[in-house]
Amino acid sequence: MSKATDHEVVSIYRHSDEQIDLLLTKAPECVLMWGTKDHWPVGVVHSFVWHDGKIWVTFAAHRHRAAAIRRDPRVSVTVSGRCSDDPECPLGAVTVKGRGEFIEDPELKDWFYHALAGKVSPDDKQGEDDFYNLLDSPLRLVLAITPVKWISFDADKSARHRAGTLAEEEMSPLQSADAQRLAAERAKRGIE
Repeated sequence: MSKATDHEVVSIYRHSDEQIDLLLTKAPECVLMWGTKDHWPVGVVHSFVWHDGKIWVTFAAHRHRAAAIRRDPRVSVTVSGRCSDDPECPLGAVTVKGRGEFIEDPELKDWFYHALAGKVSPDDKQGEDDFYNLLDSPLRLVLAITPVKWISFDADKSARHRAGTLAEEEMSPLQSADAQRLAAERAKRGIE
C-alpha cells in the first residue's frame, strides 16, 4: 500500500511506544471517562501526570466520579496531541482502557501534587507553589490508572500516507475493525 486508498482504514496508523510515552508526557490534559450507576458514559477534562506506566489524576472525594470509580474501577482516558503547544508532542490521540486505583499513601500523594503542580506551572515557581497548596487538601483523591489496552491514532502517519510519503514498514498491522468488520459493514450496505 503506497498511498492511502481507503479513508475508513485507520488502524494502520498507530503510535510507537516511544511516541505514546512522549505524547503522554507532553500533553497537558486528558479526558477521564467512567460509567455512571445508570450506565451513562461520562468524561471530564483533567490535568494529569504520566509516570511509572500509569496516568495520574486528582479530584475531590465528593465528586460523583469518586463513587462511580469505586463501584467499577474500569475507566478510559483519552489524550490528544493537539492540546499541546509543544512541537515535540506527537499528533493524533491515544485512548487507554484501564483500571483506576485510589492512592492513599501520603508520600505518593505528596509526590503527585508536586509533579502535577510542576507540570501545570513549569516556569512559575509561585504558580507551582499555589497550585500545590490548592491540591494539598484532606478531601482530595489521587487516582492512578493502569493501562489494560491502548487505542492509538497517529495523525502524522495518516497525513503522510495520503501524501504518498509513508513507508510501508511504518504502518501497523490491520486491527479486526479494519480487517474484518469494515468488509462486513460494506457488504451489509451493498458497497463494493
